[in-house]
Amino acid sequence: MPERGEKSPIWGSRFAEGPDPLFFAYGRSVAWDRRLAPEDIRGSLAHVHALAAAGVLAPDVAAELASALQSLGDRLAKGFELPIEPQDEDVHGAIERLLGPIGGYLHAGRSRNDQVALDFHLFCKAAAEELAAAVKELQAAILALCEAQGDKLWWGMTHLQPAQPVLVAHHWLAYFWMFERDRGRFLWAAGQADRSPLGAGALAGAGLPVDPLQTARELGLSAVYDNSMDAVSDRDFALDLGHAAATTALHLSRLGEEIVLFASPAFGRLELPDAFATGSSMMPQKKNADGAELLRGRAGRVLGAHLGLMTTLKGLPLAYVRDLQEDKEAVFGIVDTTRAGVRLAAAMLPRLKLLEARIPRGDLSLATDLADYLVRCGEPFREAHHIVGRAVQAAVAAGGDFTCLDDPTWRSMSAHFTPEALSNLLDPSLSPGRRAVPMGTAPAEVAKQLARAYQALA
Repeated sequence: MPERGEKSPIWGSRFAEGPDPLFFAYGRSVAWDRRLAPEDIRGSLAHVHALAAAGVLAPDVAAELASALQSLGDRLAKGFELPIEPQDEDVHGAIERLLGPIGGYLHAGRSRNDQVALDFHLFCKAAAEELAAAVKELQAAILALCEAQGDKLWWGMTHLQPAQPVLVAHHWLAYFWMFERDRGRFLWAAGQADRSPLGAGALAGAGLPVDPLQTARELGLSAVYDNSMDAVSDRDFALDLGHAAATTALHLSRLGEEIVLFASPAFGRLELPDAFATGSSMMPQKKNADGAELLRGRAGRVLGAHLGLMTTLKGLPLAYVRDLQEDKEAVFGIVDTTRAGVRLAAAMLPRLKLLEARIPRGDLSLATDLADYLVRCGEPFREAHHIVGRAVQAAVAAGGDFTCLDDPTWRSMSAHFTPEALSNLLDPSLSPGRRAVPMGTAPAEVAKQLARAYQALA
């Protein structure tokens, strides 16, 4: 690390010697916060305009500074990579250096504390909106799967055991509504980031007459903070984004788990497209659901990063402290991993081939239908449950399903079990239609649910 001079850190004028190289390298954040260069330039442009409006900068200086910032921003937008020098501690110093001598005017009335907080607000707001849009694409993919293949019959499960017959569309629409809540959380997180801390200074407010509302409006932010100390130390908006992403990652993990299970011969509920499966380097027959497994596995990254961020923020005193530097790398990882998972799931789902479950006539998953029938005939449900439970015992003892029981056996259990009644009750294809209630799996209710889902996306 060089001695004091033009290549010393931007804060180095108070010190008689430069920082120890190990300490400087340990605290250097430019390797990852350079990603905030577009946001930093946007915020700096708005700050220049506020300084000019307040009369702090002469018009020619403000114009030259704004032109230099705009030129750098345009180059970055075209793929120019921000060059980093050894003395660049963070993205803010790198940009100020690249502006040349005119960059020395830029930091008036501003601290890196409110500067980086602004950059992070802009990033988190845009990331939350982008993730909400990506989730919407995933929801559309779920609806496409339901429309194309949703009329098949599956076992619905509890405890990973066959429970009751349901329509395939009903099963997958459960994920649609999970992700609908996720989309709402991302939009809410975007709203939480929709305020500007610029003008808070280091902690007590800017010492020059800049108008924070002016910069907020120019940047498309709807509000400013009420308290300057809160403004520079708040990272709740990052936690809100992290929570939305962590919940989405949990839902992606559940989705991935079911794809892995259902693609196995033990379940035989779906076939993976070749484009989203891998083979084995040793076993030629293998077709592995690696993409779905990674949806499940990478949820751990998101959850871990979110927990790490919460742990970093725990117990911090007001106002700014250097611990807050650790927020960005965590959030960048959260955003990138979640975005990639959502996009993978959206691409994979429409190409799954769903296989109809071969639910045999008289399958034991129809036991609840039998109990409900007895209730409609006037039996107390607890007695109906007991009667059907004995029928299940008898069927299992006979080595099969309800079709193993003859008419006298049924009549001995309940006079209501007539051949005519059992003819319908033991047909699994008729079972979903008996759940013709809101939230139910009856075809008419699922059609209504699909309509509501399309309306939610509209």
